[in-house]
Amino acid sequence: MEDPKKEALFERTPIPVAVARLSVPTILSSLVMVLYNLADTWFVSMLQDPIQSAAVTLAAPVLLAFNAVNNLFGVGSSSMMGRALGRKDYDTVRRTSAFGFWAAVLSGLAFSLAVSAFREPLLTLLGAKPENRPATEGYLLWTAMFGAMPSILNVVLAYLVRTEGAALHASVGTMSGCLLNIVLDPIFILPWGLNMGAAGAGLATFLSNCVACAYFFVLLFVRRRTTYVCISPKLAVPSGPVLRGVLAVGIPASVQNLLNVTGMTVLNNFTSDFGTNAVTAMGISYKLNMIPMYIAMGLSQGIMPLMSYNFGSRNISRVRGTLSFAAKLSLTFLAAMSAVYYVFAGDLIRLFMKNQEIVDYGTRFLRGMCLGTPFLCLDFLCVGAFQASGKGLLSLIFAILRKIALEIPALFLLNALFPLYGLAYAQTSAEVILSFVAVAVLLRMLRKLEKAQ
Repeated sequence: MEDPKKEALFERTPIPVAVARLSVPTILSSLVMVLYNLADTWFVSMLQDPIQSAAVTLAAPVLLAFNAVNNLFGVGSSSMMGRALGRKDYDTVRRTSAFGFWAAVLSGLAFSLAVSAFREPLLTLLGAKPENRPATEGYLLWTAMFGAMPSILNVVLAYLVRTEGAALHASVGTMSGCLLNIVLDPIFILPWGLNMGAAGAGLATFLSNCVACAYFFVLLFVRRRTTYVCISPKLAVPSGPVLRGVLAVGIPASVQNLLNVTGMTVLNNFTSDFGTNAVTAMGISYKLNMIPMYIAMGLSQGIMPLMSYNFGSRNISRVRGTLSFAAKLSLTFLAAMSAVYYVFAGDLIRLFMKNQEIVDYGTRFLRGMCLGTPFLCLDFLCVGAFQASGKGLLSLIFAILRKIALEIPALFLLNALFPLYGLAYAQTSAEVILSFVAVAVLLRMLRKLEKAQ
């Protein structure tokens, strides 16, 4: 089953147009995801209770850990499917998507069981203190113990749908859940509604993820005769090549995210030593910094199907052109956005909390974080290219460099040299160094592939 429109998008459409069609919906959905993350923080902060706000921050590493599964079966399957599409191997595309879907379902259920079984030691590991432990547990009840499977599944389905060029549908599915979350948050969180506090934010997230999954199920049913994406359990048992292809990219991407969780957990534990206000300020700063970060991530994810397809069809010049255009566009925009963040950091923090100590903490945190955004953008583009080409080992090496060799040691060193405030510069320090190395390695890889043609 060949689709000339999809082939034209990947093979012949001018690069700026192809990048726009694939990445703009992805970036918009990423921004909506940031908004729904900010919505939890915003509406919880309206309670003006640092304990409830700290609960959302402390639980964040668990929700971030969902991305380890998302990356394992979402990024891994997407890369394998894209390269198979480039080779016109549609049977592999169907089998890969079925495997990715069912693996995500089972992993989500296993995640929920693990969080439920090890709830108490997990809360201790996250840095929860006696005063904010009940609120953190209430938030995790809905987002992780009940909500892990729909949270993981809707992201994996978006990856599968986006791979065949349906970026708009992937984004609509993701955004439908995010927008519902924003609507439900005040109803569940605030005193005039159900007055559930942080637990209400978790319940809103759970329900919104279920709705997003429902959208994708309806989409796949309607498009069942024209889509390459298959969720039939009959095709879910992978062949050796499919399993190796998915895991070769998915495992490094998953490890990368687990290392992100480790880094955030270390950061939260350091910050919690300085009190609830410091934790709240760090959480707000991190959520605000997610806006430019998710723009960079959305662009990288949006162009990944285009790169995977052309790696599969050996059109390396189109891959190079795609990366060059995306880098110029995103660096210009994100550098400007970082400047705005630096100048107006205090005003942005004040939108969430009026407590002057939190505003003072958050201003310095956000200024430290935003400086690394342009470099983070380069890292995302390079790692996305490694994943699209099937070079999972390279993306794993860079994940280890980012967290184990650079960022986590920087947290210890900068906190020792500049207590508390040095923590905000750890990621920036790591990304600056890593971006130069990543660009050099990527250019070398592309030159080798061009010579091999």
